[in-house]
Amino acid sequence: MLDQATLTDRHMHISKEKILVYLLENGAATSPLNADDALFSSGLLDSVTMMNLIMFIEENCRFQIQPQDVTLENFDTVSKIIGYINEQP
Repeated sequence: MLDQATLTDRHMHISKEKILVYLLENGAATSPLNADDALFSSGLLDSVTMMNLIMFIEENCRFQIQPQDVTLENFDTVSKIIGYINEQP
């Protein structure tokens, strides 16, 4: 089990703002997004862009996202992504 310091450290490396900037700087969005804008279901992200986003999150949070966790419920908005990250042990 991870201790509180590890959890705090993990969450310090990612934020809604950091993900939104990543999406804008890497061409996934042509204009600024809101944290509740649909990413995949709207067609904004394709499967390759989604995989790049997942790798970005894994690198910043230092844990591996399981394939079965990559669902619209967990990854369709930046807010949902942050919620998913915060639920991880």
